[in-house]
This record gives sequence, structure tokens and C-alpha cells, in this order.
Amino acid sequence: MKVRVRFAPSPTGFLHIGGARTALFNWLYARHTGGTFVLRIEDTDVARNTQAAVNVILDGLRWLGLEWDEGPITGDATGPDKGDCGPYFQSHRKANYRARVEALLSRGLAYEHEGAVKFKMTREPVVIHDAVVGDVRRELTDREAADPDFVIVRSDGEPVFHLVNVVDDLEMNITHVIRGEDHLSNTAKHIALFRAFGVPSPQYAHIPLILNPDGTKMSKRDQGALMTAYMDGGFVPEAVVNYLCLLSWSPKDNREKLPLAEVVERFDLPQILRANARFDRDKLLWLQGEYAREFGDDRFYELSIHALGRAGFDTNLFPVDYVKAALDTCKGKIKLFNELPGYAGFYFKDEFDYTPDGVKKDFIPENKPRLQKLRDAFAGLSPFIAVDLEIALKRVAGELGVKAGVLVHPARLACTGNTAGPSLYHLLEVLGKDRVLLRLDRALARMG
Repeated sequence: MKVRVRFAPSPTGFLHIGGARTALFNWLYARHTGGTFVLRIEDTDVARNTQAAVNVILDGLRWLGLEWDEGPITGDATGPDKGDCGPYFQSHRKANYRARVEALLSRGLAYEHEGAVKFKMTREPVVIHDAVVGDVRRELTDREAADPDFVIVRSDGEPVFHLVNVVDDLEMNITHVIRGEDHLSNTAKHIALFRAFGVPSPQYAHIPLILNPDGTKMSKRDQGALMTAYMDGGFVPEAVVNYLCLLSWSPKDNREKLPLAEVVERFDLPQILRANARFDRDKLLWLQGEYAREFGDDRFYELSIHALGRAGFDTNLFPVDYVKAALDTCKGKIKLFNELPGYAGFYFKDEFDYTPDGVKKDFIPENKPRLQKLRDAFAGLSPFIAVDLEIALKRVAGELGVKAGVLVHPARLACTGNTAGPSLYHLLEVLGKDRVLLRLDRALARMG
């Protein structure tokens, strides 16, 4: 039996990190087993669905690299263009649901009730065989014992989640349902529906919830809960995927940074941990820094240029060699790529504000003649390279009888607007003599 799994988000809100992890675990299991990963948008809640939420789901999965294998454009698993097939939308499948409801009604397994349609729920306990949780016996509560039947079509004619979820899993031949543990309470109803349709239910695997660091359930309002926070926050997908893998799954050798290909090879449902996972931003940031530090030049340039572009910097206005040299001074110095505009934006604009604390500390009257002497020393340098810039600055400091830092700090502030950043001598070399002298002159004028 070929494995077929699905991710079935509801577009009533933006993609949650828990949903992203569910999608990832389904994708990993499909890739591990050579199976098929289906994307299905459960958009029957017309009043709450938004196209913006659909777009974030699709963009988020693509950003993570979780391309789906099947959709209604092709109808079958595709080849190199598999990411171009559309997902299934439940709103396009209403005829399928009507046919299934009619079948239940005709067999006396469902009935009309106050304009709605209710399913005749079994009166016997249901045992759920779960690959993660284990066997769960679902007893009927006292309230349900009196009337355990449940609505499958509302009085407005719209089918409800329980029905469409089961019909789609049945008709799409889903073999394994991997989803959040919060859905475990629905599963007895779903198993009863599968039995009513005369087919066995899929293998269920309910994965633990993701909690906040304090142990409370993570909601969409909590920090780090929405995928847009990572997509727009300077994270790289490799780090986020790696981190999501570690939320309720472990390779059992205490390793945390793992190539995705190795995770695919090792991932299996019995390895999913039973305990709820706690979100650890520090660990995610550590992984982010590790990936950012180890990227090859081309990947680092690509991500950096995109980050600068989002912040309004047009690197196309500068020679390619200049852009690359500027970015080389930042490699290994930042974790999040949205830090880059603040860290290195000075390379790509001549007008900038000075950090107020830096002005107060470094643009003091006694530093003006010192900075002027340094400016004159720099003006006489040729070539204008880091090693000679360092020698010149230290020589001037010696002549003035001060430590090098007395010159380093105002020079950095003058040329970058910041009190911290890339190596001073290397950034001065990248900027070049003309830019450096202009910026020093501007700072000297500012100092009065």
C-alpha cells in the first residue's frame, strides 16, 4: 500500500507554526516512505475564509520547501512541476458531499432534523488505534449517551467539518492522517463515518501540541505563533524547518542541526515524542545563526539582497563587486537577515542619521581635531586598503598620545552612523577613499 498523506488547513486565519509543523511531518513521512503529499484547503466556512489566508498558506509552504505532489490541475502526482499543481479546495467538491449525504440518508444512517442533517452515531465506545498516542477508548459521555448523533449538514445546506474531512480522506485514498492532538476528540466521529461508508479508516497519528515557554497553549496572538513572523522576520527556511523537526521528534542522538535529507531518511511515526513541545526561540535563533554563518557566498548574497530590497535599498544602483565586498564584511556577523539593513545599510546610502548615544559620546569637541588629523592621514593613502588604514590610524593615535579606540569610535560613527558594525578597516576599504573623506567631512561639519 502506497502511503498517501495530506495537509488540510482551514483558511480562516494565517498559517500557524503548529500547522506548519503538521505540514512538515506529513511531508517528511511522505518523502520517507516514497508516498504522496496532498494539499487540501478546507474552505467550507465561507463566512470566515479569506483569500489572504489562502495565499499565506501557499506561500508559507513554498517558503519552507514543502511542495505538494497532487492537485486538481493535473489530478495525479507530477514531475518537476509538482509545485505548480493547485491544491484541492473543498468549496469545489460540494457535489461529492451531497452524494455522500444522500447515500447515508437512503440507508437510514443519517436523518433530517430541524432543517439540518444529523448522522446516527454509534452507541458503542470507539477504540482509536493511534500511531503516536496509542490505543484510545472513546467512551460516550452522559450527555452524548442520550443523543450522540451529530450534525453533518447545517440548516443552511453547508456540510460541516466532520463530513467533508472524512469524505475527502476517503475519496483521496488517504492512508495516514497526521494531525494535531487537538483533533483527537473528533476522531471517534470520523471513524464512525468511515464505517458507515463501508471502508476502513486511515491510520491516525495525533502529534502533541506546541506550547509557549511557560507551558501555556500557543495561540495565534503569541510571539512566534504565525509563519509570517519568520517569512518577514529575516529567518531562513532551512533553520525554521530544522527547528520544526525538533518539536516533538528526535533523532535520539542529541544532535540538533540536521540536514533535511537525513531527517527524511530517519523520520518515522513511532519516533514522534508523546510529550507536548515547548517553543524555544533561543534554540531557533541559534540554528538561524548556524545556517546563516555556513551559507555559501551565492546563497548569502541572495538572501542579503532580498533583505535589503525589502528595506528599500536598491543594490542594483551599485557595482556588483562593491555589493559583494560590502556583504562579505557582514557574513558571520548577523543572525537574522532583517538585521542587515540596520547593520550594513550605510554602504548603500550617503545620507544617514547618527546614533544619538554615539553623538553624545564620540562627537565631542576634543575629538574634532583628532578626527581632522585622521582624515588628513587617510587622504594621503594610496592604495586605500584595510592593512594601510589600520597602520595609519594607529600612527595618528600614537602621535596624539591616545589609544586607537579614541579614533576608531568617532571614525566609525562618521562613516556608518552607528557605534557598532563590520570591521572598521575593512568597511573603510569597501567604501573607498572618496566616500570615506566625504563622510568624515560631513561629520566634522556636524561637530561644529
